[in-house]
Amino acid sequence: MSASADWSLLLAGLAALAIGYLWGSIPFGLLLTKLFSRGDLRSLGSGNIGATNVLRTGRKGLAALTLFLDLLKGTASVAAGAQWGPDAAILGGVGALLGHIFPVWLGFRGGKGVATYVGVLIGLAWPAALAFGAVWLATALATRYSSLAALVASAATPCVLAWLGEWRLAGVFLLLAALLYWRHRSNIERLSKGEETRIGESKA
Repeated sequence: MSASADWSLLLAGLAALAIGYLWGSIPFGLLLTKLFSRGDLRSLGSGNIGATNVLRTGRKGLAALTLFLDLLKGTASVAAGAQWGPDAAILGGVGALLGHIFPVWLGFRGGKGVATYVGVLIGLAWPAALAFGAVWLATALATRYSSLAALVASAATPCVLAWLGEWRLAGVFLLLAALLYWRHRSNIERLSKGEETRIGESKA
């Protein structure tokens, strides 16, 4: 491969990463709650900017829209990168998750990344996204812990990808799952103490 081709691939990857980051850093939950005069989402419930905390405002439709948009920015970032090839598609998805968790507009303090993680997974390997949903639902029904369901499903995702023969993606999502675990460290602590809020319960 020529040096010019190497530079083209590098620039394409960096462009995909940057586009993904910028799209991923759009705080839809925060913007929607402010638009509909529900206050600053960061001062409510868990202080998170994702759909679960939007649901605590009592607006189920707004929470569903936040979930959809956070999913979409992951999938759209993959699609934007895909125009430059599969490697750029992966980098676009990685950028979206990094943008959601570390948005420049909010002092690099963003959401926990589950919806965007799934959106990236849909864009790169939709059968694994279906498996994620099945594992999440089964765990949530059994325990009524949304955070635990997300952690179990994200841990299962690299295994599912490896089973599908997508070894490179399995490695990528193993790293992304580790990032989700780091972002959920307070949830993990509450789960270990039996203090985590269950689905349907209000959070003080």
